[in-house]
Amino acid sequence: MNVIEVKNLRKEFITNKRVIKPNGKKYLFKRQKQIKNAVNDISFEVEEGETLAFIGPNGAGKSTTIKMLTGILYPTGGEIKVLGFNPSKERVKLSYQIGSVFGQKEQLWVHLSPYENFKFFGSIYDIEKTKLSERIEELSTIFEIKEYMHQPVKSLSLGQRIKCEIVASLLHNPKMLFFDEPTIGLDPIAKETLRKLIKKINKELGTTIFFTSHDVGDIEEVCKRVIIINNGKIVLDDSMKNLKYHYLNKKIVDVNLKKNVKIKEKDGIKVLKAKDTLYKIEVDMNKTTIDELMSLFSTEDLQDISISSTPLEDIIKDIYRGKDE
Repeated sequence: MNVIEVKNLRKEFITNKRVIKPNGKKYLFKRQKQIKNAVNDISFEVEEGETLAFIGPNGAGKSTTIKMLTGILYPTGGEIKVLGFNPSKERVKLSYQIGSVFGQKEQLWVHLSPYENFKFFGSIYDIEKTKLSERIEELSTIFEIKEYMHQPVKSLSLGQRIKCEIVASLLHNPKMLFFDEPTIGLDPIAKETLRKLIKKINKELGTTIFFTSHDVGDIEEVCKRVIIINNGKIVLDDSMKNLKYHYLNKKIVDVNLKKNVKIKEKDGIKVLKAKDTLYKIEVDMNKTTIDELMSLFSTEDLQDISISSTPLEDIIKDIYRGKDE
């Protein structure tokens, strides 16, 4: 069953720009209307229980699309159905069926404790007191937040706060969760914990996950399907498995050695940059392994190493390049 149905969706923003006189100066009052197609005729569907990454560079149109899906913005054209509701006309009804977690926007009152926040949100969603207490007990156990549930939110670490944000979004037992950059600012351990929690929500509660992030690691860990949007249009809609094979197969390895050595390039291993004892190396995981790279120098000379995925912007460029070819 489809929980999201989007057909020929468009969103235009109209701005006014000052007109330039022939002598190069601007008119004081004269304006020229400009239309920006933030979302330009996109269509897609999401099945119940899916974990979908909806990603793209800044200004691609993903945030605008999410705002239309949740009823915050009205579309210029096209059709949207989320859990059977028209978001722009039935936003209140839809709000009882969805939840959201924003990494850059707090929904909890920072001077209150998480528990007091949960009570407050429970009353907003008209949850009966006994059921709310049971739900808080259940979720606080699942997410392991009991030890700091009665401390002021402002005293919590970022990782602890995000956990509490997720609990707050799950109180009314939503059928779908929207995550917008939930791991931004988190340290690697907190990121990994959060990714596991999101997968747990999907697996144990059957909640559909709609996920946006600039962190390729988030997408790899959490999602099984990916939609990439750029310039208001969908440029890729594919499984995570295919995306990994075709576009996420390369890793960037930064190595700091104790002394300057000559790292020999071979099939699947390419030295992008070498300066003194610092090396930036591209490793094609379809052709070789990190262990193979490590064998090219002595581990005794190794001072530091970090492994990262190809930046999302580069992946999108590769996709465009492939389409052009």
